Amino acid sequence: MTHVVQVTRFGGPEVLATISAPDPVPGPGEVIIAVSAADVLFLDAVIRSGRAAAWFPATPPYVPGSGVAGRVSAVGEGVDRGWAGRAVVARTGAVGGSGGYAEQVAVPAGQLVPVPGGVGLAEAAAVLHDGTTALGLVASTGIRPGEQVLILGAAGGLGILLGQLARARGARVIAAARGQAKLNLLDGLGARAVVDYGEPDWPEAVVRAAGGAGPDVVFDGAGGELGAAAFRVTASGGRFSAHGAASGGFAPIAADEAARRGITVRGIEQVQFGAGEHQRLAGQALAELAADRIRPLIGQTFPLRQAAAAHTALDNRSALGKTLLTMG
Repeated sequence: MTHVVQVTRFGGPEVLATISAPDPVPGPGEVIIAVSAADVLFLDAVIRSGRAAAWFPATPPYVPGSGVAGRVSAVGEGVDRGWAGRAVVARTGAVGGSGGYAEQVAVPAGQLVPVPGGVGLAEAAAVLHDGTTALGLVASTGIRPGEQVLILGAAGGLGILLGQLARARGARVIAAARGQAKLNLLDGLGARAVVDYGEPDWPEAVVRAAGGAGPDVVFDGAGGELGAAAFRVTASGGRFSAHGAASGGFAPIAADEAARRGITVRGIEQVQFGAGEHQRLAGQALAELAADRIRPLIGQTFPLRQAAAAHTALDNRSALGKTLLTMG
C-alpha cells in the first residue's frame, strides 16, 4: 500500500486527508516514480477551495498536485528500461498521471525529464513549474539591460526565480510583496528596491523606485486591484504580464487604455505550455539550476501527512519562497 492525500470535498485545508491506496502499477508506456518531493502550488489551494471550478474542473475525492521529483521504481511495457532507477521530474494530475501528493505515482514515460547529476531532488521539484514559468515569462517579455522590472508576489517561488532571471539580464528589479518578513527576504536577495503593497501609497513608491517614469516590465503574480494599480503606473510603451490571480482574479485591464499608452499586455495563455514546450523548458530550468544560474528558495517543507499545514501556509500568505511536500 502507498499513502496519498485526497481532497475529500471542496473547502479549507481540513478537507485534505491522508489515506492508504493500492500501490500503482505501470501500464503500457508508463513508469512508477517513488516520490521524494511533491510540488505545492498556490493554485492547488485555490482548486481545493472550489473557487476555480469554472477554469480547473476537479471532482472530489481527488489527489491534488501537479508535479513530483523522485526516482523511477518500475517501468511498464514498451518503456526503455534504462529509465529504471533514474532521478526524474514529471508533471502529474491533469496531464495524464495521478496527482502528485503521493508516495508513488504513475506517469506516462513521455513526461519524464531527467535530473542532472549534482542537483538535489527537492531543488528539482522546486523548479519544475516555477522555473519553466519564469523562463517562459522572461522570454516573452524580452527584458533588456537597464530596464526597470516590477515583480508582484516577489517573495513566492515563481517571483524569486523571476527576480534572478531579470537581474541576470541586466534589469533593475523592484520587488513587491506584503509584510515585513517578505520584504526582509527580498532585500537580502538583491532587489534594487522592495515595496510593501500592503501600504496605501505603494504605487507611488514603485514610480519613485523606477526613476519617475514607472516600470518598463511588470510581472503581475497577484492580479485583482493590486495588478490594476501596477498597470496604472506602468511606463508608456512597457510590457505587462497579467498571469497571476492570487488575490482572487486576474487584473482588470482595459484594452483601449493599454493601446493608448502603447503597453503590450499578455495574459495567462503565455504560460499555458503544451507538453513538448513544458518538457523543453523544464529541462532548461534544470540545466540553469545545475549551472547555479538560478537557485530556488525552499522556504518550507512538510511531510506528506501534513499537507493541510502546507495549504494553511499558502492560504494565510505566511509561506516564503517555495513550498514542498516530502516523503519518508
